[in-house]
Amino acid sequence: MGEVVVMVTSSYPRFPGDSVGTFMEPIARGVAARGHEVHVVAPWHPLVNRPSVDQGVHFHFYKYAPVPALNVFGYAAAMRADVRLKASAFAAAPLALAAGLRTARRVAKRYRATILHGHWVVPGGTTAALASSRLPLVVSLHGSDVFVAERLAPARLAARYTFARAAFVTACSGDLAARAVRLGASPERMEVVPYGVDPDRFKPDPDVRPRLRAKLHVDGPALLVAAAGRLVRKKGFEYLIDALQQVPDAVLAIAGEGTLAHELRERARAAGVADRVRFLGDQTQDDVAALFAAADVIVTPSVRDDAGNVDGLPNVVMEALASGTPLVTTAAGGIGAVVEHETTAELVGERDAEGIARAIHKLRDPAVRQRLGGAGRALVQRRFGWAHTAERMESAYLRALAFKSMAG
Repeated sequence: MGEVVVMVTSSYPRFPGDSVGTFMEPIARGVAARGHEVHVVAPWHPLVNRPSVDQGVHFHFYKYAPVPALNVFGYAAAMRADVRLKASAFAAAPLALAAGLRTARRVAKRYRATILHGHWVVPGGTTAALASSRLPLVVSLHGSDVFVAERLAPARLAARYTFARAAFVTACSGDLAARAVRLGASPERMEVVPYGVDPDRFKPDPDVRPRLRAKLHVDGPALLVAAAGRLVRKKGFEYLIDALQQVPDAVLAIAGEGTLAHELRERARAAGVADRVRFLGDQTQDDVAALFAAADVIVTPSVRDDAGNVDGLPNVVMEALASGTPLVTTAAGGIGAVVEHETTAELVGERDAEGIARAIHKLRDPAVRQRLGGAGRALVQRRFGWAHTAERMESAYLRALAFKSMAG
């Protein structure tokens, strides 16, 4: 008989194909597919459009904002450029945390939960920790949560409390795991569990290439360079725009929105490449998959930003690899532990516009593109399916249950 798992999170795809919190859906569905009863507790958002139950996952969205302007908790809306909290987020946080705690307690009691699973050590992990002292707690780290705990004293105290309460912790990269240990997590009760990818959605698709190139006005032999992600500092998109100056026949298409949208557009104008940059805004997962399949090169120029924030393991790296399109990236965060230079990707230094340009030029050779792209797809098919991630999450539950039993 499976476990009854209450997942407490501040983000989840609000509708099918949403680009926010994309990894949460396959984690929840994967755990449910292994025979467990999964209940997701998450803040309500105006764009939420979900049935009460979807593919074995039960949803419990809680309202917390007395006015629409305070609907900024979770869904990547609380931070400005991903480095500091918005003032409205400070106002909304106590309301959201109280509502989340009430909902998590109610759901755990009503459905007789056997596991609490908090996503992001703050706020999801802390909320789950406070919901019950009786149930074993698993905490999954995703990146920005550790950064906030490192920078803000109240979040640091909450993280230390949560790590002390946790029976087991998963992190999507070794870098994130090491930083969590410095915040109080137990290295003996922790495992690195990288994100998976859906190779049936992100895959080579030669039929989409002419249609999308025409839509993006990419003419003749021009290279189509694709990128995707929130427009925030740690994504490093400014260096990709700078690199475009040195690749005069390339068109760059960036899928995503964020607080740096205006700044990046101005940077493209100042660099004289605005006519070759397509800012696509928010795109669905299917749209991003089509873009990646149509591209000649995908670039994820991730950096550790000036504030010290860095992605654990960007979803887009795994999606790029699965697409069979050659990837240019950095070793920031957990990326270097997944890809190998000149074998599954071209690795360049962080903030290295010239290095990005050289890598793109290198990938002009169709044979090199085919070899690198094929090796990247083979890697994710072999090691990074979501079913494997779900299996390792299940293992974390079993280890948490065993620890809780021994601890009394």
